[in-house]
Amino acid sequence: MSALLRFSSLRGLIRTAASRKMSGTSSQFLINDPKYSWIRSELNLEERNMGVFDGSWHAKGRVYESKSPASLKPIASVQEGTLEEYNAAVDKAKKAWSVWADVTAPQRGEIVRQIGEALREKLRPLGHLISLENGKIGVEGVGEVQEYVDVCDYAVGLSRMLGGKIVPSERPNHILMEQWNPLGLVGVITAFNFPVAVFGWNQAISMVTGNCTLWKGSPATPLTSIAVTKIIQKVFEANSLPPEICSAVLGGAEIGQAMARDKRMDLVSFTGSCEVGQKIGVIVQERFGRLLLELGGNNAIIVDASADLDLVVRSCVFSCVGTAGERCTTTRRLILHEKVYDEVLERLKKSYSQVRMGDPLEESTLLGPLISETAVKSYLDAVDQAKKSGGKVEYGGNRIDGTGYFVEPTIVSGLKHNDPLVLKETFAPIVYVTKFKDLNEAIGWNNEVEQGLTSSLFTSSIGDMFKWIGPKGSDCGIVNVNIPTNGAEIGGAFGGNKATGWGRESGSDAWKEYMRRSACTINYGKDLPLAQGIKFE
Repeated sequence: MSALLRFSSLRGLIRTAASRKMSGTSSQFLINDPKYSWIRSELNLEERNMGVFDGSWHAKGRVYESKSPASLKPIASVQEGTLEEYNAAVDKAKKAWSVWADVTAPQRGEIVRQIGEALREKLRPLGHLISLENGKIGVEGVGEVQEYVDVCDYAVGLSRMLGGKIVPSERPNHILMEQWNPLGLVGVITAFNFPVAVFGWNQAISMVTGNCTLWKGSPATPLTSIAVTKIIQKVFEANSLPPEICSAVLGGAEIGQAMARDKRMDLVSFTGSCEVGQKIGVIVQERFGRLLLELGGNNAIIVDASADLDLVVRSCVFSCVGTAGERCTTTRRLILHEKVYDEVLERLKKSYSQVRMGDPLEESTLLGPLISETAVKSYLDAVDQAKKSGGKVEYGGNRIDGTGYFVEPTIVSGLKHNDPLVLKETFAPIVYVTKFKDLNEAIGWNNEVEQGLTSSLFTSSIGDMFKWIGPKGSDCGIVNVNIPTNGAEIGGAFGGNKATGWGRESGSDAWKEYMRRSACTINYGKDLPLAQGIKFE
């Protein structure tokens, strides 16, 4: 199987805890446990769920269990779609576009507003399903659904503001203008770590710009994908619109590969690893298709001598430990000025010792499990390699005994800034701490990795702030000052540079990713003057 066939998950994991062979009986499914009755009553899920939606629910593919990475217990089962079902879903979505394209942008915004309201009503149960299925703590799961709600609100306003420029024409009685039109069908491939928010960024903006979507969610979080799609389905049906405007096909790598090669896909939006994203980019470019990539990030925080260290420590704990290090925006490198190095390191170690691990749905929990056994192995391999390379494990470095994929948040010192392990993104709660003397040196270290997603400088110097965000500063798509590398707001365009893929989603002018632009010249006079004063008579 080629590497391309592995791009269903964020870090090349085709099959995680959620996609293991059927092992549970009906009574063992958490959906049948009264404690989790809300999965059925609030989210309309069943013990066995169909993974294809193209106006109706069906599936003919493999059946597997979605398991909690915290307890390893099966939540419910899912049946994937086949290539035949995928192709039929694409045909139906393309047909539905002819209806959706005739709906005005403000009317499309009204549908998105209703989707946002429907999500608000399911904020807590949907957020808790995310936590149950991928292991992030409850407040982060609910916050992720809130992010989808927020981008729906943003898209509603955008639906009445979409527009192009009118440019002065050099020719008399002529108008030169930009016209923006939808692409058609947008294929969205999302990862396990943000199974709702990333789809929401794409779907809400794509919809108000006049596109249909076909969503391939991660095999690790299939129940979340199904629950979201059912919420959207009800909104379309209530408005007598074809619900296949927002279709979904769950499946393995063969579905993702088909989307990359499919000329009927007018845009492929992929969130995942740099390695797989590069392969997808080549395939989509071979057919001159359009691509939006959100890939990895080896993100750094630089702490200058003038920084507020209370702010630094609080920020680093969240950005290094939050979501068990399974955010693309997680801080993986901590670059400390030599004057504050010792103090920051000691305070971080103390704060790490107070991080509460456990059931992600318990309110007191701050750190849940990793997504899979494969992720745990990657973590342990990185810790082992750090030790062999001369690094010192200042805190953590171990797997937690017992049930679930729990590991300790880990701080490693003693490695050079350009050590191969430091330059490699490990999708786990590991941060490498290095020491610098000069800010220009630290900026160079920030920029020496392949990725360019997010970065942050902690300083009280106004001059250094503007150096950091200027042309000789950070080369990332997200450049912060005195805040963590993670936790981006929806109003800015989210995305990164270099090997992160150059894609932009969510706010600002990211809507342009989902539309095609035409330069239009209209002659409303009787003469035919040519540009540049050319005479052809």
